[in-house]
Amino acid sequence: MIRPRIFAYYLPQYHPFPENDEWWGKGFTEWTNVARARKLFPGHKQPHIPADLGFYDLRIPEIRNQQAELARQAGIEAFCYYEYWFGNGKQLMQRPFEDVVASGRPNFPFCLCWANHSWYKKLWDPKQPGKDILLMEQTYNGEKEYTEHFKHLLPAFKDKRYVRVDGKLFYAIYDAIGFKDVETFIKTWRKLAQENGLTDFYFVATDYNSEHKDSLLAKGFDAINNVDYINIYHVAPKWQKALKTIGRKYFGIPMIYKYKDAIRYMLHPSCKEREVIPVIAPNWDHTPRSGRRGLVFTDCHPKYFKQLALNAFSMLKDKPSEEQIVMLKSWNEWGEGNYMEPDLEYGHGYINALAEAIKEVI
Repeated sequence: MIRPRIFAYYLPQYHPFPENDEWWGKGFTEWTNVARARKLFPGHKQPHIPADLGFYDLRIPEIRNQQAELARQAGIEAFCYYEYWFGNGKQLMQRPFEDVVASGRPNFPFCLCWANHSWYKKLWDPKQPGKDILLMEQTYNGEKEYTEHFKHLLPAFKDKRYVRVDGKLFYAIYDAIGFKDVETFIKTWRKLAQENGLTDFYFVATDYNSEHKDSLLAKGFDAINNVDYINIYHVAPKWQKALKTIGRKYFGIPMIYKYKDAIRYMLHPSCKEREVIPVIAPNWDHTPRSGRRGLVFTDCHPKYFKQLALNAFSMLKDKPSEEQIVMLKSWNEWGEGNYMEPDLEYGHGYINALAEAIKEVI
């Protein structure tokens, strides 16, 4: 029997904070990019407008409660909140998750993914490669700081809502490959877990095409998260990529692929293996952030997403029930055109599609 455990990545961005005010202008949030997005080619669906929740502010607890209820309707087990710890105690966008922990609401399971990467102001200019402006640098400062990081998150780890796999706390690391000191980090946190009455961690590393699987497992990870949601861009025939590159360079047309074609490449065969977690994405359109340099999936109809979900579930059947996990990218990445929340085009379409897919396999 298959009982898929769906953990949805959650972006805790939608509220103003001082750094964004400084970098992008007073009151900037992701909604700024979303609202000003424009059609860049015939048939392009922009802007994407939220329906039920509107252009929300994540400082409002009622919004977070409504999100949890919608996620339940979809059959999602937990939100996987991105956390941004840059080193030397510096954090960004921490308020929504800290409010969730402090308030005990919503009463909905959660886990964490450390989004351990530097922030840049991207120029998206092929004439200036490597000239993006560094805004916030990701640093790693050894065992003392890893301990500080752990202690900061300890209230969350002790929260009854925190998701476990075989009794272990699920914790993902986004840039596991670039984190050269990750073995020290993992050993430190496993030791701290025991000292603080926690069982252990279920560490998950992000990877593409599972090419680093063995080396990541050897460093102490329990599983890898196979992130192939835009893999069609990498596997498309050279002639096709060449034509699309010419279109972008000379005519300002983004890289465009049909979603029904893209989903054929989202699930790598290795996702059938016990230590590999598949990722599914309902849609993708990066142009609100990157303009004509973006990547767009067109006709992202919920019926195709349902089929993708079913394909992912079929890869779980030989895994232990606790490890029948699928990561959903994402709950609310509106700036990437990558979200489950209701919009004016499909309403509850993605939520209903996922719920139907789950119902068909359990």
